[in-house]
Amino acid sequence: MGAQKSIHAGKAKIDVNVDLTHKLCASLMLTPFRSTGSPLSLVIGSLYIKHPNLFGGSEKLDVSLDKGLYDSNVLIAYRRPRPEWLAQQSFVIQHSISPEIGVHGVPMDNFSRSGSGGVNLSRLAVGLDLNEPASTKWSSTTSIKFEHIRPFSDDGRSISRDFDGFPVTCSGSSHDNMVVLRQESRYAKANDHSFCRLSLQIEQGIPVLSKWLIFNRFKFIASKGVKLGPAFLLTSLTGGSIVGDMAPYQAFAIGGLGSVRGYGEGAVGSGRSCLVANNELTFPLVTNGFIYH
Repeated sequence: MGAQKSIHAGKAKIDVNVDLTHKLCASLMLTPFRSTGSPLSLVIGSLYIKHPNLFGGSEKLDVSLDKGLYDSNVLIAYRRPRPEWLAQQSFVIQHSISPEIGVHGVPMDNFSRSGSGGVNLSRLAVGLDLNEPASTKWSSTTSIKFEHIRPFSDDGRSISRDFDGFPVTCSGSSHDNMVVLRQESRYAKANDHSFCRLSLQIEQGIPVLSKWLIFNRFKFIASKGVKLGPAFLLTSLTGGSIVGDMAPYQAFAIGGLGSVRGYGEGAVGSGRSCLVANNELTFPLVTNGFIYH
């Protein structure tokens, strides 16, 4: 449930979109669950503002705000016009708050859900995104950003250790700083009967200062979907590894709807490396005119 309004400011038109999903869910007695199965990301509301001509030279400003019960995300992106054959530049400021349940979460309901273990993460990222001109099937994004990550407890206090005494930062202090150079390439191909997707991501922590994190992280996601009559077969392979400094929140977590179903996020395990293979076969079921998968 939301509302959209266009505001004319000079020669520019500003689009404002407000989404209040929680009102619809409350009226239908529904709870939108997070991918972990726990209602940690129940949406309170969303606000989107777009300005297509900020300074009169076709500069674009995008502002988005998503607020949940326990998490939030604010994103500000500024883009200047460039020729289509050149990489498109975006200056980005992002701040997010979310419970750290992948590593420090508490398993609940026979490991089917993960609840917050009293560790939350505040992430501030400032930097530049470069989107390379996309080919027919490949696209590429390169970014360099400064990131400041501060763990805090449920009552808002900065912490360096969890309830069990284990460190929650790599530096041992109440926060971690890093400059991350990230490169991601994506491949996608689809038709009426199948699709194929591939994502390769490499991150490099640059040692600007001696106490900042130095690491190399690699992650890939490959998925293939094929329609078999009324059924649909989906096969996916996810993996990655990290070398160098590693904070607990950077670990690969296994478990959850996007990993191993039936377990909460991180309930199976976490570590520097992971490899997860999934096969899913879905059938449509028709009941009273509704189709379920």
